[in-house]
Amino acid sequence: MKMELEKTAKVSLVGAGPGAKDLITVRGLRVLNEADVILYDALISDKLLSELRTDIPKIYTGKRCGKHSHTQEEINELIVKNAFEYGHVVRLKGGDPFVFGRANEEIEYIESFGIPVSIIPGISSSIAVPSSQGIPMTKRGVSSSFWVMTATKKDGTFSQDLQYAAKSSTTMVILMGIRKLDKIIDEVSKYRGIMTPVAVIQNGTTPNERCVVATLDTIHQHISSIEINMHGIIVIGDVVADHPSFFEEEVQRILHDAI
Repeated sequence: MKMELEKTAKVSLVGAGPGAKDLITVRGLRVLNEADVILYDALISDKLLSELRTDIPKIYTGKRCGKHSHTQEEINELIVKNAFEYGHVVRLKGGDPFVFGRANEEIEYIESFGIPVSIIPGISSSIAVPSSQGIPMTKRGVSSSFWVMTATKKDGTFSQDLQYAAKSSTTMVILMGIRKLDKIIDEVSKYRGIMTPVAVIQNGTTPNERCVVATLDTIHQHISSIEINMHGIIVIGDVVADHPSFFEEEVQRILHDAI
């Protein structure tokens, strides 16, 4: 009678990309199908999960707008527990694990138990989602840099980076800021002109993708068409004028001002 070999505990952190199931990397998909168990986040596509081997246990560990299935500490413990129980744990995170993904906290905890961790980067939504709408991050003669930031700090106050970026000419890409959109716009408007273009993109790269394009002066008029409790990306800067809807927004503004 053959004895089953004991599995070695190890963890792979995989970035799932910005949302669409086919924007995960080839390596990421391969590692997922080599997993003994998968712990996945809230923003992971069901279609991506359906592409994986059905015999792999899949455990939801999502955190969305105050609706947390597990705390970060509980997630850390689950990863270690499942690594010792199953062997190869794949921790599947939206976008790239190192862009506001708290990957470093998980790695430090996992490695404290002597469990090796490998990293498979993912396509960050901060770049891919605006790109899917035809909005470049940089453009010759318009913007020579872009700044990816979260709107608020752990205590809920505005990050000073928001002010620093607003004072410059950089393209601002703001993650996890939809619920404070009006306050963000008011803050940025202290330093940038009211005609500065703004885009709010939700469900990026998926069939349900929605994009609202306006200016710092007019975005408040579109709040009703933005799902405040849904994740999304805010892009502020002159590069947003490349979006075809920006021309329509400008025409509507001119007509309104002429009345």
